[in-house]
Amino acid sequence: MPDEEQIPIWFFIGGILVVYGVLILGWGIYELISPPPPEARVALYELRADIWWGAVMIAFGSFYCLRFRPGRGSAASASSSESTGAAQP
Repeated sequence: MPDEEQIPIWFFIGGILVVYGVLILGWGIYELISPPPPEARVALYELRADIWWGAVMIAFGSFYCLRFRPGRGSAASASSSESTGAAQP
């Protein structure tokens, strides 16, 4: 079992951020296409915070998913160098 590679928690956090970002960005685009009536709008509706935050969450989530993706890192390179190296005395 020592050859098993653990998946970092940051990879899963990045995935959650991407999913939430897509949902929020999608809702923002939907509201951009069919806006709510003026009496139902929130304060500062014109800033389109949902579109901005959705894009920011997708960017950070993508960074985390790429940076901490399984199959890369020091554990994988160390185990491959041990298997190709000469026998230890």
